[in-house]
Amino acid sequence: MKKWRSPHMIVAVPGASLKKIMILAVLGCMMVFTLVGAITSLNPEYRISSSSVNYVTNHFPNETFVRLFSFENHYFSQMLPKERQRVSYSAMLFRMATSVNPDDPRSLLGSELPGFALYDSKIIVAGEGTDYTNMPYESAPPLEVMLAERQASLEDLEKADKKHEEKQVPPPTQTTGGRRVVYIYHTHTRESYLPALKGVTDPDLAFHRTVNVTKVGEKLAEELEKRGIGAEVSKVDIEAELQKKGMKYYQAYDMSRKTVVEAMGRNHDLQYFIDIHRDSRRRKYTTVTINGVDYARVAFIIGGENAKYEKNLQLATQLHQLLQKKYPGLSRGVIEKKGAGTNGKFNQDLSQNAILIEVGGVDNTFEELFRSASALADAFSEYYWQAQKVQAPAPAEKR
Repeated sequence: MKKWRSPHMIVAVPGASLKKIMILAVLGCMMVFTLVGAITSLNPEYRISSSSVNYVTNHFPNETFVRLFSFENHYFSQMLPKERQRVSYSAMLFRMATSVNPDDPRSLLGSELPGFALYDSKIIVAGEGTDYTNMPYESAPPLEVMLAERQASLEDLEKADKKHEEKQVPPPTQTTGGRRVVYIYHTHTRESYLPALKGVTDPDLAFHRTVNVTKVGEKLAEELEKRGIGAEVSKVDIEAELQKKGMKYYQAYDMSRKTVVEAMGRNHDLQYFIDIHRDSRRRKYTTVTINGVDYARVAFIIGGENAKYEKNLQLATQLHQLLQKKYPGLSRGVIEKKGAGTNGKFNQDLSQNAILIEVGGVDNTFEELFRSASALADAFSEYYWQAQKVQAPAPAEKR
C-alpha cells in the first residue's frame, strides 16, 4: 500500500534565519525613515533642490551625458568627436570630492585666498596680451558711493561727441526698414570713467548717475543706425530701481532681466541683446593704439551657466574675430564666467544672441570709448548682414 503525499511543497525555515530576516527588514525600514526624516528636517539652504542638482551636474562635461545616452542608443555616439579623449571619471570624482581640478592649479588655493574668485574665469579666446592676471573684473561700489552726487565734466563729453561726429560713415546700402533689431542695456548703469569725473582719482569711486556707461551704449546704437541697423537703448536706471525696491547690488541682473523680458514682449523684432559694462582694470590693460589713435579695448563675457551658452559663445567669438581683422588688438578676447562670486548667466539664457561687452576701463576717455563703439558697430554690422544673407530663404526655382 502506497503512502499518500500532499501535492503542495513544504519549505522549512529555521527559526534563527527567520529572526535575522525580520530584524534586517525592521532595521532597513528604520534607516529609510531616519534618512528621509533627516533630509526633510534640514534647513532649506541645505536640502536637495534643483539648484543643488544643477551645481553637481555642472561638474560633468556635456560629453558625459551624451556618452550615457549612447549606452542605450548608439546613435548618440556619432555626435562625439573621435579624436577626443574619453572622460576621466576618477578625475571627475576627485574634483567633486575635493573641489580641486587637477587640470587647473588655481583651484588648489582658490577657495582659501580672499579675492581669488576674481581670477576664477576661463579664457575661451585670448586677445592680445590677455591672461589670467588681467582678465576683466567688476567691483561692487559701497552704498554711500552709489548715493553720492559727483560733478562730471559735461564739456569733455560734448567735445568727444562733436569730435566723433566729424568721422563720416558712408550711407548704408541696406537697412532693417525701421525695425529695431538690437536691444542695448546696462545692468550696472552708473559705472563711469575717471577722466569724466571732476576731482575723482580713486577707481572705486568711478560711478555717476548720468555721465556713465550708458553714453557708450547710446553711441553704439547711433553708430548701428548709421549702418542701417535699428537699435533700441534702455533708459532704465538699474541702480535707482535697486534702491527703490531695497535690493542689493548683486541683484542687478535680476532687475535688468525684467527690463529685457519686457522689451522682448513689447518688440518682437528684437534679435540681439547687448549688455554694456565698464571694466575696473587700469589704463594699460584697457587701451590700445591703432594707427596712432587710442581706443578703449573691449572684452566679450559669456555666462557659463546658461542654456544657450554655445550659441552665445559662437556670436562672441565671431565678433572678436571680426574686430581682430579690422582693428587688431582692440578685443581682449572672449571670457567665460561661472561659479561662486559671479552671476553665471548674465541674462544670456533669454536669447541665443545675447552677449555682455566690457568697454574700456576706469581710466578711458569718452573719445576713446566712442571710437570703440564705432568699431564695434562696424564689426557687428558686417556680422549682421552676413547672417541675414545666410538666413534668407532661397529663391524659388522657375518652372
